[in-house]
Amino acid sequence: METKKKEYLYVDGYNIINSWEELKELSKISLEEARISLLEILSEYLHYSKIDITVVFDAYMVKGNITTIDEYKGVKVVYTKENELADHYIEKALDEIGRLKKVTVATSDKLEQDIILQKGGIRISALELKAEIENAKRAVERKRKRMNMQNDIQVGKLEDLLKDTLDKWKKEQ
Repeated sequence: METKKKEYLYVDGYNIINSWEELKELSKISLEEARISLLEILSEYLHYSKIDITVVFDAYMVKGNITTIDEYKGVKVVYTKENELADHYIEKALDEIGRLKKVTVATSDKLEQDIILQKGGIRISALELKAEIENAKRAVERKRKRMNMQNDIQVGKLEDLLKDTLDKWKKEQ
């Protein structure tokens, strides 16, 4: 049996928030709510895709901030240290694993996309990521409907078998 190569997805958090209209609008009201909404979407996607997802948020303007790494429903969440951009954190990760593993980076930053390719990563834009997530949701929904139909067929067969068995039993009485 062939084992599937582990896949990694790095997401430039604020770049995605500012690229997806609904998150961009939400961030005008509450940046924290926009971050949580993005993390909810990505954690759901993680469960569909089984991809190892890391979201990186810039904290480079936060005085004295050190890199912090948390987890949100299976998604690794990184807040960069003071004076470190998400791009730089992601680039360092690609330097470590980019040519050894399948690493995709979601950002619409054109310069960052070029650097990602040079370091052996795969780049997708914010809109491509959104489309990928929506396609995965639709595929899961189709699979669920197919399984429900199969279950309905099986239940129908069981009902017929039960009815036949009860009819036979009734005649024997």
